[in-house]
Formats: sequence, C-alpha cells, structure tokens
Amino acid sequence: MTPGNNGASTPEDDDPFGYLYADGQANGAQPPSGGGYGYPNSVNRVRAVGTRQYGQQSQNTQTAPYGQQVPQQGYSQPNAHYAAPETLPGGAPTTQQQMPGGGGGRGGRGPNTKGLLIGAVAVVAAVVIGIGVAMLGGDKDKDDASDKTGTTPTQSEESKPSPSTSNAGAAKQDLPETDAKALRLSPGMTTASDFKGAKADGGVYVTGFNQVGAKVTWTVDGIEKAGSYRLNVRYGVPGTDADATVVVNGKASTRPLDMSNFGNSPKGDWEQGWKETWAIVNLTKGTNTVELACNEGNKCDAVLDQFSLAPPEG
Repeated sequence: MTPGNNGASTPEDDDPFGYLYADGQANGAQPPSGGGYGYPNSVNRVRAVGTRQYGQQSQNTQTAPYGQQVPQQGYSQPNAHYAAPETLPGGAPTTQQQMPGGGGGRGGRGPNTKGLLIGAVAVVAAVVIGIGVAMLGGDKDKDDASDKTGTTPTQSEESKPSPSTSNAGAAKQDLPETDAKALRLSPGMTTASDFKGAKADGGVYVTGFNQVGAKVTWTVDGIEKAGSYRLNVRYGVPGTDADATVVVNGKASTRPLDMSNFGNSPKGDWEQGWKETWAIVNLTKGTNTVELACNEGNKCDAVLDQFSLAPPEG
C-alpha cells in the first residue's frame, strides 16, 4: 500500500486504461498526464529504460512523464557508480586459479614429454656406446689371439723334435738323384723300354731284377754332412707285391724295402703298376754307395726307374 491512497486501491487493481470504462470514470480515473495509471494517487511504476542502477540508486537518473525521452549518458562516458562485478565482495574471480599440482591435464600435471624424450635419447646413446665398446673389445681379443698364434708355437710344433745338425745341413744342400741309365747293374740285368710309364730319360727302366743275387748300385757323391736321409725309389710291379734289401756302404738293412702293389693295380698290367716307396738310410760325408739287392727271402718281381735322396722329414 502506497502513501496517498489510504488503501482505496492496490497497485494490482490500477488499470492504466480505467478512464476508458464507466466504472473507472466513476472512480475518478483520468487519462494519464503525470506518469500514473489514470487513477488518483496511483503508484507510479513507469521508469525510463537504463535509469535503474542495481545495488544503488543513480544520482544522474531522471524520471519523465510517460512517453517522453530522458537523456542518457553516452557509452563513451564512464559511470562513476558502476563497479566491475569482480571488485565487489563475493564477485567472480578475474583469473583462472591453477589446480593443485599444475599442469594442463584434467585435475593435475600432464606428462612431461620433454623429460621422456631426453631419457629415451640417453638410453639409445648408452646402447650404442656399449655395442661400440664390445666390438672394439672383440677386435682386440682377435688381434691378441692372432699375435699369440703367430708368436707362440703350437703343441704339435713343441712336441715335434727338431732335426739334428747333420739333417739340417742335408735339407739345405741339393741332394743327388739318378735314373736307370746311371745305375751299375749286376750280371743278368739290363735296361728296357717295352712298356710306357717310366720317367727316366727315354722311358728306360731296369729289368731282370727278379732273381736272387741281382742288384743295382748307385754311387752317391757330394754329401756335405753325415746323417740320416730318405731314399726314394720309383718302381713298377705287374699287379703283385714285391720287396728288396737296401745296402748302404756294404751294410745291409734288416728291414726290407716295401715295394707293394699300392692302389691295387690290375694284375699283369705293367703300365698301371708304377709306384713309389722310400726308406731311411745313414750316409757319411762325401761319397757313399747305395745298393738295392734281391736276396734270399725277397720277392723281386719288379722293374726299377729312378732313385733320389731327400731330408728325412721330406
């Protein structure tokens, strides 16, 4: 209830258009002239747009009769009565508060991608360095092993006996050799070239050896140092085994010279029966005589081609 109407009417009963009706006119309603609804002492609720200030009444606002315009402040002029909401007590915050723990994730710090990248690079670098060190170490081990192999004698070399002084001299000198034409033959023996395969000059070989008492003699000149030598003999057999006695400087060997049919050549085939054998002989410095004899107990069905000397290990 507003002052002046003494409860005659209430604001909700005010009809701005009451003066148009008979009952309104009977109650004294008149056309509006001062901003009211037409009834005497009615509540004036008309206010120009923009003149109301929330929270406090503006000193610069003016009321005007209904339908009249009231000058308003321009937008370019600051309003002294305006205060930003964030400056009032309980106003909205002006800056975004950082969540505990920081970061850009939901409710916390996001993943530290820079730290993860640095860690990954460090791991890769460590692996590469380790591989390089291992490769260098392997090469060094191989080099060490090679050096040791080149400087340290093997077990076989250590266990192998070194040749004597006389044998070393024999290895250095040019040792003699001969063939069938240069051998001295005992009675009943001769040379021939009936079948092929002999390496002596002209393909000549010694025949007639298959009889007891037959022998060939080789005079060896130019032995520089006394010692053991290897006597190599090239012979031929007709697919059967044979043997003979070696005599050096008149002393017969107790072990026969093996003239077997190595390789099992066909029996009776002289051309396929060429073989080689050897025996160790002890020679003196200078000139020596080496004989190959067919004695009792020997099987002498063979022909003779070439003789030569070599170091015992050759």
